[in-house]
Amino acid sequence: VNLEYLARGVHEKEGIFYPDTLVGTDSHTTMINGSGVVGWGVGGIEAEAGMLGQPIYFLTPDVVGVHLKGALKEGVTATDLVLTVTEMLRKEKVVGTFVEFYGGALSELSLPDRATIANMAPEYGATMGFFPVDDTTLDYFKATGRTEEEISAFRAYFEVQRMYGVPKHGEIEYSRVIELDISSIRPSVAGPRRPQDRIELKELKRTFAGLFTKPLSEGGFAKQPEELSQRFRAGGSLDVGSGDVIIAAITSCTNTSNPAVLLAAGILAKKAVERGLETKKRVKTSLAPGSRVVTSYLKNAGLLPHLEQLGFYIAAYGCTTCIGNAGPLDEAVEDAIVRNGLVCAAAISGNRNFEARIHPNLRANFLMSPPLVVAFALAGTVLCDLEKEPLGVGKDGEDIFLRDIWPARDEVAAMMKFAADPQIFRELYGDLAGSNELWNAVDAVSGNVYSWPASTYIAEPPFFSAFEMKPKKVGDILGARVLGIFGDSVTTDHISPAGSIKESSPAGRYLIGKGVPRSGFQSYGTRRGNHDVMVRGTFANVRIRNLMLPPREDGSFIEGGYTLFQPSGEQLSIYDAAMKYRELRIPTVIFGGEEYGTGSSRDWAAKGTQLLGVRAVIARSFERIHRSNLVGMGVLPLQFMGSDSVQTLALRGDEEFDVYVPEQMKPRQEIRMIVRRRDGSKADVVLLSRIDTSIEIEYYWHAGILPYVLRSLMGGEDI
Repeated sequence: VNLEYLARGVHEKEGIFYPDTLVGTDSHTTMINGSGVVGWGVGGIEAEAGMLGQPIYFLTPDVVGVHLKGALKEGVTATDLVLTVTEMLRKEKVVGTFVEFYGGALSELSLPDRATIANMAPEYGATMGFFPVDDTTLDYFKATGRTEEEISAFRAYFEVQRMYGVPKHGEIEYSRVIELDISSIRPSVAGPRRPQDRIELKELKRTFAGLFTKPLSEGGFAKQPEELSQRFRAGGSLDVGSGDVIIAAITSCTNTSNPAVLLAAGILAKKAVERGLETKKRVKTSLAPGSRVVTSYLKNAGLLPHLEQLGFYIAAYGCTTCIGNAGPLDEAVEDAIVRNGLVCAAAISGNRNFEARIHPNLRANFLMSPPLVVAFALAGTVLCDLEKEPLGVGKDGEDIFLRDIWPARDEVAAMMKFAADPQIFRELYGDLAGSNELWNAVDAVSGNVYSWPASTYIAEPPFFSAFEMKPKKVGDILGARVLGIFGDSVTTDHISPAGSIKESSPAGRYLIGKGVPRSGFQSYGTRRGNHDVMVRGTFANVRIRNLMLPPREDGSFIEGGYTLFQPSGEQLSIYDAAMKYRELRIPTVIFGGEEYGTGSSRDWAAKGTQLLGVRAVIARSFERIHRSNLVGMGVLPLQFMGSDSVQTLALRGDEEFDVYVPEQMKPRQEIRMIVRRRDGSKADVVLLSRIDTSIEIEYYWHAGILPYVLRSLMGGEDI
């Protein structure tokens, strides 16, 4: 909706023109950067403060130029390009930077292609993935129904400001420049656990087989070689084995607003149906368009019926499977997967594939283009080299290969006219306010004070329960215990999952205690309005690994939200241990590795951390939004310096910690921490405070951004 409708490029107020900007609560707000609009995602905490008049602060970033040259080869999609960019820029460590794409290759990229690349800025770590305004930008604005007056103002403003057009190589002095020849890009997927782990399509079968037997510590699945070929009954005529694709979903904002890849998926589906191919029966399929415009042009192009014939019916307009809302699997299939410890897969056109995000019982999740999603639904397994092995057998008994039904570029181009009709955009967005009957039928509460219902979905949060006009002194963190020690790339999905709630989990037990049947649990995502559920779900991801817990006798890790309560060493859920520490008035800390807080802008990853009683999170590095969210909740983010880490300090989790917080703290100040070990020895460690700005120090002293804003509103500026 931002890209297709809301963005204007330039605004005018009282005769003054100024460029369009955007701040959104979804980390993929950066998609708007593809249209030359500056914008990025923030946490809900920061957005709420912004709605109450608080400015959005940030440090002046490095600006990294990515020089794109060449052209994509036949058969290569924008998805293949963005997965390659994500892999490359993660290695280049662009976290917290502005990335600007420029170069001759931009003339080969449509605006939706650019938006696809900009969308995944959170996955490569940048604050923005920016594309300059040029003729391609204005052509898109015209095709999506903006007025001639708006388009003329957009162009005139950027020309006068000398910002129109793609910069030439060497014309701008970037902090550094990275080169990419896009003609070198091959069809790719990414996974099985991270978006930056790109795999060439032809290597997927071999890579999965290799990971199958690798230990967990090396990113594998720790299985025996003979298990890869084992198959098990799953009710009726179905059987299931490791490597099988169980979910195939065309989903997420990254690809479902790009007509080229969506039309390609439709053309591939049409050819597959005409050749007699069918989706494997164990595969759960779905289609979640980026907007109603997508549905319209797929219908008008005559492609939607073919997608539906393969099972790709429209499920919703939203995140759906990409955020874990795929719904239940076939009961017999899921039972066979769990009972036999199978490593089954999801094929999605989304942007994130973190552990247990797509589905808690699917351990291998691969990101790919929409046409490849359809192809893997037909193949039914990732143990298939789609460049050499057939997708299936056609109606005449012949082997059908991917190359036989893959859409040629000119076939896609011939269909693009259905996606470039301004009248469709005007019609579908013309009655935006009245178009959702269900939403409009919801009763709106009036009055100055909200009356909280007795509900397990929404409850009055405790963040202001002990509010006073004068903030309490924060002080040092003394005698702290460790609640969890985690490795690299711990995501906000690990910290605060959005998917299904297990009956045996603290959140599940809470809901049962409230009379909610297992069938009515829904998901953490649907219960974000209830802190009692969400705090119990913090660090409750079924695949999270707390390194405090010793490995099992077979060397495998204990997975799930567990910890060792100290000093007894009793194994408890993280929630139960946190509540015991709170009763004893013992502060707690969390330790992490590199890229702590990667992924979604999910503010509950910080809210839940605070409600558990965690005073500080200490990691090798932080992802931008989660670091900001921690400060916004009054949790101190601290970063190891030099070569220091959990490993070099030999931390086990049975130590006590003293963190000395200066009364006159400065941004990015060095902070002293004393480690007191059980044997009586001590270690003196210097950490870097990741409170990055002066205003964030104020937020921290006020125990969070919302108390700060409330005191400002109630007492004026002098707080």
